[in-house]
Amino acid sequence: MRKLVIGILLFAVAFGYAQNKGRSSDLMPLPAAISYGDGAYVLKKDFSISIEGYKSDRLIKYSNRILRRIDNKTGIFFDQGILNKENVSGNGDAVVKVKRKGKLEVGEDESYSLSITEKGVVIDAETDFGAQYALETLYQLVDSREGKYVLPLISINDSPRFAWRGIMFDVARHFMPIGDLKRNIDLMASVKMNVFHWHLSDDQGFRVELDSHPIHKKGSDGNYYTKAQIRDIVKYAGDRGIRVIPEIDVPGHGTAILTVLPQIASKDTSYTLERNAGIFKPVLDPTNPLTYEVLDDVIREMTELFPDKYFHIGGDETEGEDWLSNPKITSFMKEKNIDNPHGLQAYFNVKLYDILKKYGKEMMGWEEIQSEYIPKSALIHSWRGVNEGMKAGESLEKAVKGGYRAILSNGFYIDLMLPAKSHYNTKFVADDSDLTDEQKNMILGGEATMWSELITPLTLDSRVWPRAAAIAEKFWSPKEKTKDTDDMYRRLDIASNRLEMIGSQHIRNQDVIIRNISNNTNTEAIKVLVDVCEPLKIYTRNPGGTMYKSYSPFTKFADACVADAKGAREFDEAVKSFISEKNEENIRKLKDIFAIWESNHSKVEKSLSASPILNEIEQKSRNLSKLGRIGFRLIEEDKIPVKDIDNALKLIDEMSREEGGRTELVVTKSMNLFIKSFLR
Repeated sequence: MRKLVIGILLFAVAFGYAQNKGRSSDLMPLPAAISYGDGAYVLKKDFSISIEGYKSDRLIKYSNRILRRIDNKTGIFFDQGILNKENVSGNGDAVVKVKRKGKLEVGEDESYSLSITEKGVVIDAETDFGAQYALETLYQLVDSREGKYVLPLISINDSPRFAWRGIMFDVARHFMPIGDLKRNIDLMASVKMNVFHWHLSDDQGFRVELDSHPIHKKGSDGNYYTKAQIRDIVKYAGDRGIRVIPEIDVPGHGTAILTVLPQIASKDTSYTLERNAGIFKPVLDPTNPLTYEVLDDVIREMTELFPDKYFHIGGDETEGEDWLSNPKITSFMKEKNIDNPHGLQAYFNVKLYDILKKYGKEMMGWEEIQSEYIPKSALIHSWRGVNEGMKAGESLEKAVKGGYRAILSNGFYIDLMLPAKSHYNTKFVADDSDLTDEQKNMILGGEATMWSELITPLTLDSRVWPRAAAIAEKFWSPKEKTKDTDDMYRRLDIASNRLEMIGSQHIRNQDVIIRNISNNTNTEAIKVLVDVCEPLKIYTRNPGGTMYKSYSPFTKFADACVADAKGAREFDEAVKSFISEKNEENIRKLKDIFAIWESNHSKVEKSLSASPILNEIEQKSRNLSKLGRIGFRLIEEDKIPVKDIDNALKLIDEMSREEGGRTELVVTKSMNLFIKSFLR
């Protein structure tokens, strides 16, 4: 009997696996647990949403946004109008059950369950935040079958891998208007991110309106956020389950502050805003009591605007040269037995920690703030990695081994213009790590970082999305579900269009730039070239930080190009398929691509005369045409002399190093593999 029961259970497990095997989810991020049924729930005009239990204003508004979004996608013209407290009761087709209002704090319950049957939708969540995430999942599930819009029959139980899932937006290098921030907050919520880290000051600008010390008047070129605007953003984000963490970067990266307050500088000179990118010498004086009086005033005013527990003090890349060249400061260091600049910064950080505590805040800072003197309640923000001479994950491990809670940004620097898979494959903990389970639990999560030296409001979305959706999945979904990069890319393409429907401008603004640089001539030909090129990566587009100023035009060919160029990815897949099996379909796909490439330059030439801004990519366009001709010859001719193949490979190598327009032709690697496949 026992064997029979075990056999039945094993059959049930196997049957359940078979039911789900082969089912591909288009969701992003992937839920923790998902089970499919057969059939679908058909959406009709009378589809409605009701809420049971706690009916928070923000959940009602969120439910209305999702309902309207589904209506926009389907064009059904739902009968249910604008949701309010009076009309969300009753028996809706989608019933949202919530126990309590969520708190905007680390570790709040964000879990939910979502069930769709022939009878309708049921969402269960402890907090309204969990319900909001369930509604985002519901929107992603809307599909079409047999001429109707439907929801699949499905059961989902979901909760996040990490409590801290954010993006840092740098608005100091390039100012981002309120509307652009709100749009990106909406996009963050759509992929279940919950932290908006606002980098508000740096050498190029101080963006907060202050009464006590109006640094913003001279230190922002007139581009700053009023107190009313900041309160508006904090509320807007909070209504979407997103916490807002302010950052004022001190004691380094302080040029903008010192343009107004040179009396707290470490060097007696006048200061002006930086226009280049890079690390600069100006630094606040940790030995001057006035420094702490000023920072006390600044923090007091800012804590009135930002209710979150954490306040980010920056603390990275502090140049100690001005400290060591100041006799007063070096005398102070000797008197206090401080041996080096790091020790002096630790002294500064302790003083700042006390100020934050006075106003009920916890210190958060880049990893340089870690020292034996900083209390363990501080949160360490890990950013350094192999590019800074460290092992992957080394700085994060150092933090948690030191007894600090920490978050990770190394590996998630989206401004580096690396492909989504590089972020997706980032590991929070190395496979050979010796961290204990307790130490691993001190890793709260991560943040993507959008430094803005090379972006403007026009290009902001294309530098963040859709790659940030893949990072959001890395932060939300179980570790074992974030290993398949091919499926990630499949779903990322779907997410890209979905994000644009929600409001992202990453696709439409690319077209704006293309129309501009082509002077509205042969835009399709320029698009062909854009789709196989990417901006130079890891800051090589801007050597020394001096090629571009903060006021330079960011409306060029490189600004139209994006990471993960879609045309290049499609060519990569076509080459892999061809090498795997040289059948008619795979040959035809490559022929179609090569035909477009070969004929494209003649079309681009017409734009060159109309738009001189394109002269920088003329050679790149010629190179693409040559690749088309080479590809065609290899496919059409039965045998190619080895000498000709060798010459083609040398040409490809030269093309891979050509940097016209501060971009790279990213199909050269796959073209190299394609050509080598003919060596036999």
